[in-house]
Amino acid sequence: MPHEVHRRLAISVQKVPKQAPEVRVRNWDEVYLGFDLASARIEASRCIQCPSAPCQEACPVHNDIPGALALLEQGDVIGAANKFRETSNLPEMCGRLCPQEQLCEGACVVGFAIRPDGRSEPPVSIGKLEAFVTDYQRRQLGGWPMPKYLPEPTGRRVAVVGSGPAGLAVAELLSLEGHSCTVFEAWPEPGGVLVYGIPNFKMRKEIVDEYITYLKKLGVEFRTNTLVGRDITVDEMFAEGYDAVFLGTGAGVGNRMGIEGEDLKGVFTATEFLVRGNLPPEDLPPHYREPLPKPHHVVVIGGGDTSMDCVRTAVRLGAERVTLVYRRTESEMLGREEERRHAREEGVIFEMLTLPTRIIGDEQGRVTAVECVRMQLGEPDETGRRRPVPIPGSEFVIPADTVVIAIGYSADPLVPESTQGIRTRGKALIQVDEYGRTTRPGVFAGGDNVNGADLVVTALADGRRAARAISEYLASLPPKATPRR
Repeated sequence: MPHEVHRRLAISVQKVPKQAPEVRVRNWDEVYLGFDLASARIEASRCIQCPSAPCQEACPVHNDIPGALALLEQGDVIGAANKFRETSNLPEMCGRLCPQEQLCEGACVVGFAIRPDGRSEPPVSIGKLEAFVTDYQRRQLGGWPMPKYLPEPTGRRVAVVGSGPAGLAVAELLSLEGHSCTVFEAWPEPGGVLVYGIPNFKMRKEIVDEYITYLKKLGVEFRTNTLVGRDITVDEMFAEGYDAVFLGTGAGVGNRMGIEGEDLKGVFTATEFLVRGNLPPEDLPPHYREPLPKPHHVVVIGGGDTSMDCVRTAVRLGAERVTLVYRRTESEMLGREEERRHAREEGVIFEMLTLPTRIIGDEQGRVTAVECVRMQLGEPDETGRRRPVPIPGSEFVIPADTVVIAIGYSADPLVPESTQGIRTRGKALIQVDEYGRTTRPGVFAGGDNVNGADLVVTALADGRRAARAISEYLASLPPKATPRR
């Protein structure tokens, strides 16, 4: 056994081919081209199949990663894909979007193992392999794998509010049990953040489209352009005959800085900039359908993955100079190192330890520059990160005709405020127990409207837990009366 482990540890990481920076900045295609079968099998063989499987423990949905990689190593790609699908509704998406370096790959023993020759190697490329096997399976099948038999209808109806990762997982799992699910979505197309928050160069929209098609085949109904709390309330859903409601509205309210000039023309929230830059007008609500004016000098304020999406979108829109402004150092950034590396490769300028203090405009009310001050790190704040402190006399100006504010998101209070019996905490976050049950019987919640802005995979995990709780709740209800003949 030790010899086998050493043999596997001696295998070098298989590089995943990707578009060169000078090529990809001129298109919107995914940066990574993906493994081929031969290199995927070699990469899977780097897994040492450790019994404790720390990678599986680190995964929020606890994918059987060693099991899937063992099947792939043997050439059973479909079996590997199905192994991921046992615990994940969105393996294609998670394989592309999860911060694997902080989760499964961050716990992978291969990445920090001591080798006899002293050589170090990266962890197994779990995310890229997860995407490879499930993409391969869909190509073979021409779409998402369907169950052999659809279940008999139970007569129970569930309303799902929001079609992001949590809501879609709930709709899929409950539909597979025979419950009738209707998904209410405020945007014109279903998919939530997977469509309206993720640029095409990270994940092509066709993947989400295929998943929505699969859900429709399962019987899931989608009601788009429907804002719950305004167009219909949770109370009205129960009055219409729904037996349970799941709230998966996410955290879509962009935070503001509270500085002068935020209302100038040419200043955008991250969401508006991304959707108008990445999607065709017909997929957008009317007030977002006008194309973005061509940017020349772009300043993006923020330090997470959304800010990286914004700077890389600006590059592809043809901006001459794109600058990211962040008040701390890169080591305090919360997003993926891979995204920052890609942004730098694409020519983005990083202004670290820099705080915008004012957005400057001209007589026509258009942005012309961002006034900033240099920062230094002081004592740790409540998050444990060192607090940035302004350096007196260090003010300077960055010229800009486009400014994007990407400093995080908050939950929308509309649904909890319009729903009786729902308790909240903090900024409109819905209070739930460990199973996703709210303080109102029959109403469940999960994802970013519970946790605050977080990961696709944590929202997915919430949705899966809530689906089990909803299933148990529906089973506890008295039988519905059948009409007399």
